Amino acid sequence: MKSARFIVTLSSLMLVLAVFSVLPAAAAGPGAPAAEAIGWRVGCQLWSFNKFTFMEAIDKVASLGLKYAEAFPGQRLSQDLPEDIKFEHTMSEEHRQLAQKKLEETGVKLLCYGVVGISNNEGDARKVFDFAKVMGIETVVSEPARKNLPSVDKLANEYGINVAIHNHPKPSLYWDYNVAVEALKDCGPRLGVCADTGHWARSGQDPLEAVKALKGRLISFHLKDLNAFGERDAHDVIWGTGVLDLKSVLNEVKQQGVEKPVFSIEYEYNWDNNVPDIAQCVAYFDKVVSEFESTPAAK
Repeated sequence: MKSARFIVTLSSLMLVLAVFSVLPAAAAGPGAPAAEAIGWRVGCQLWSFNKFTFMEAIDKVASLGLKYAEAFPGQRLSQDLPEDIKFEHTMSEEHRQLAQKKLEETGVKLLCYGVVGISNNEGDARKVFDFAKVMGIETVVSEPARKNLPSVDKLANEYGINVAIHNHPKPSLYWDYNVAVEALKDCGPRLGVCADTGHWARSGQDPLEAVKALKGRLISFHLKDLNAFGERDAHDVIWGTGVLDLKSVLNEVKQQGVEKPVFSIEYEYNWDNNVPDIAQCVAYFDKVVSEFESTPAAK
């Protein structure tokens, strides 16, 4: 098994190096063309670059040849601004426009925003949805209290914005995917899940079984592979080299026929220089997708 993983790692690394070696220094990486071809959107959760500013993080996404990102509240906006100026839904119009300009310049689209709290106070909750609307964000990622789901559902429908329930590890509210299954039973189609494969594994749950159980509710992913199963302190590794069966997870998503899923790479390791690792994750992902690209999805 270890030798097989080494071969996968080596082949992915050789592919990434080969592509980058023929590109000009300022050119972007190869992105994920096979995924794009079937309507899958692959990007980065900017938490992967939380040691950097929002502006720097967007540059890193663009350098990978990726077109999509998921922002989180609280990231420093720019090195050119005071440290207390953060990217968040309460930032000023001036700073929001600076963020939008950066996105336009790099060709990166913010598809998701979170993990962010949605208050049970409707006025405060609307601030999140208003921000998402003006930024063109499709999905708010959150962990709302179960008692608040009816009001969240109402706002999601009113604004035309999805809300994806995220799963942090034990003892968070939705660590067990069965809780999300039950909680969403009476909710409309705009409410679903942001499936964090790493946190399920840290909590001792099989991501493949979780994805199967959540059929019809999958909106987005925080996709991860880990070095250990059932350990809260397990860390991210390059996809295809860890203990998770991501290939089967992706195949299940394909078979379910999930429409335009969002796969946010959330790589919480090698914080100071993880772009090369993420590039290998993208290469692995696109290779897996290319292998089943011609397989018809379930209807």
